[in-house]
Amino acid sequence: MNGILLMPRWNLRQLGGLESVNQCMPLAAGTCLGPYEILAPIGKGGMGEVWKARDTRLNRTVAIKCLHGKHSDRFEQEARAIASLNHPNICQIHDVGPDYLVLEYIEGEPLRSPYSPREGLQLALQIAGALEAAHRKGILHRDLKPANIMVTTEGAVKLLDFGLAKPMDANATCTLEGTVMGTAAYMSPEQAEGKKLDERSDVFAFGAVLYEILSGRRAFGGSSSASALSAVLRDAPRPLEAPPALARIVMRCLEKEPKDRFPSVGEVKAALSQISLQEEEQRPSIAVLPFTNMSRDPDDEYFSDGLAEEIINALAQIPGLKVIARTSAFAFKGQNTDIRKIAEALGVTTILEGSVRRAGNRIRVTAQLITAADGSHLWSQRYDREIADVFAIQDEIAQAITGSLQVKLGAKAASHHAYTPSLPAYEALLRGRHHLFKSTPESWRRAEKCLNQAMALDPRYAQPHAILGCAYLWIEVGGIKDLRTAAPLIHAEAQKALEIDPGEPGPRFLLGSVAAAHDYDWEEAARQFQAAMATTGVSPEAHWAYASLYLQPLARFQEAVAEMRLAVEQDPLNAHWRAVLSSHLVHAGMNDQAVEEAMKALELDENFWVTHFVLAEVYLAKGMPDKALAAAERAHHVAPWQTSNLGLLAGLLERAGEKARAAELLGRMPGPPAAAFGRVLYHLICLELDAAADCYEKAIEQRELFAIIFAPAPITRDLRESPRWPRLARMMNLPTDAG
Repeated sequence: MNGILLMPRWNLRQLGGLESVNQCMPLAAGTCLGPYEILAPIGKGGMGEVWKARDTRLNRTVAIKCLHGKHSDRFEQEARAIASLNHPNICQIHDVGPDYLVLEYIEGEPLRSPYSPREGLQLALQIAGALEAAHRKGILHRDLKPANIMVTTEGAVKLLDFGLAKPMDANATCTLEGTVMGTAAYMSPEQAEGKKLDERSDVFAFGAVLYEILSGRRAFGGSSSASALSAVLRDAPRPLEAPPALARIVMRCLEKEPKDRFPSVGEVKAALSQISLQEEEQRPSIAVLPFTNMSRDPDDEYFSDGLAEEIINALAQIPGLKVIARTSAFAFKGQNTDIRKIAEALGVTTILEGSVRRAGNRIRVTAQLITAADGSHLWSQRYDREIADVFAIQDEIAQAITGSLQVKLGAKAASHHAYTPSLPAYEALLRGRHHLFKSTPESWRRAEKCLNQAMALDPRYAQPHAILGCAYLWIEVGGIKDLRTAAPLIHAEAQKALEIDPGEPGPRFLLGSVAAAHDYDWEEAARQFQAAMATTGVSPEAHWAYASLYLQPLARFQEAVAEMRLAVEQDPLNAHWRAVLSSHLVHAGMNDQAVEEAMKALELDENFWVTHFVLAEVYLAKGMPDKALAAAERAHHVAPWQTSNLGLLAGLLERAGEKARAAELLGRMPGPPAAAFGRVLYHLICLELDAAADCYEKAIEQRELFAIIFAPAPITRDLRESPRWPRLARMMNLPTDAG
């Protein structure tokens, strides 16, 4: 169908919010309005009507828009706005009458969501171009929504309806009339609150439109304008299933605070222009399974596992290749699982499997690259070499996979040449990493000893320092060392790794973690994390640290969720990442999605205490104290040593009237200042805000990670609204209104 609109209802909204039939002037098909022959109605409503017409002078089809007298003040502002803009993606104005506008007639149809990522990106670039042109002329649109966007028969975008447009230097605020016109779901929070606007308000609306283009659903739904406005002000949209780079741009546009969005539509457009969807859509993917130890000595398993992990690390540096992290890839170790089921569980198209046999100074490595769809072999090879050739074998396997999957080495990967260590140092590193993954206090100590040995054997080997720094961070997370003790060790190892090899990618996120969680130096943390995230092959650990220790404390919830989704994509069978993702979803206000992710985490490991803790948190946020109590009971049962579990459960029991048991649990908790955040949780749940603030101060002084992670969380909202919060926020160098 042709015409400026296909459906009258759609037209009424897109041309000024017309909603009921109420004629503004005596027009009918066959009559004339000056030189314009009226052909057919397009839409009519309480504010006016729109007609298809023919310009008898130029013999061209036009659209005539007229409004009731009480709305005629919009003619001048809309006419001036459109007349000042000359852009191929903006509907043009042809003429102005005393009470009507003559506009370009558009052959096409309205936006029909969802579009594919490729189609959506092309539409988004055109919409952004139109908005950018308006902003350059100093004009805010203020009513961007799918109903005001047409797609021509040639696939071009046409932006319509500048009836609410205002110059940027004017007091451009939202009006009640603007709210009634059905634009509530696309308003920025500041527009919904009637505050003064700048171009970042249109950036928010653009994000809402792009979200809908890609997903087919509104970012902020509701059965009424009031509920939609409430969602805009308080809720985060559901995660956007789109290529990660595209999803991150959309979520940044939808940040509640203008300062957290792109500063201009031009910058949004530039970011969109950098996305290569061909790479996203055709991205090859691989999981490297643990190599089978074929040696006579079972202790050589560390070497076969280590070789597989080294290949994982090498492949992760190749731009364009999705590589599954070690934890998920090694989840099938010792199992006779069908390759196709493994690939389905990990979300990959290819699998690398192999074996290692050591005999004296000789090594035999076999490797096969298998297509997941049918189990066919893309490539296979056997290497019989001296054991000192293990590094060459790793490189040859990586190059063979690259060739088989037709992945090109990018500039980032080629620019950093991996150091070749001495064989004894390499073996010590493999042993150390092997012990790290056992995750017990004794294994941590053995790992530390092996990694220090690797450093002594080869002082020019940077990787042991990076791994040990990461180990110290996880030792703190696991409660074996506190952050005040671990931070200097993390910092020293990361700095040493960078001194030896400035191109080593791992240490940057460690330095960012220390700057954020220990130093509360958010500018330095930003600098280090930005450098870390700009490298190829960002690890799940780096995504976790960036999301949990930097983005979350600064209340950048959507970005934190997006980072954790990347960690889950790389390591889909890791219960820890899914539990953390669930926690970030709670903090972003996406409670139903948080429960979904928590249930997936429990399927992977039903005894992982963090997941039960998060479920208690989300049920509290949903106003379901009985379910919260049951989840807290389970968290405490599987990890009774965790003081945060003690405090959470004691508080919920106290609230439920089980005071004796609550007191008994509190009696098990170490006295202040130890375990301060466990007591924070207890006092928060009991609404004892002064006591909670006192314990929070001690948690900050102790550098407990929960102090920053929970700073903007729902569970601390009452404390943030109390007079005690500004001092606590200053102690962490956080904005006093974070969250």
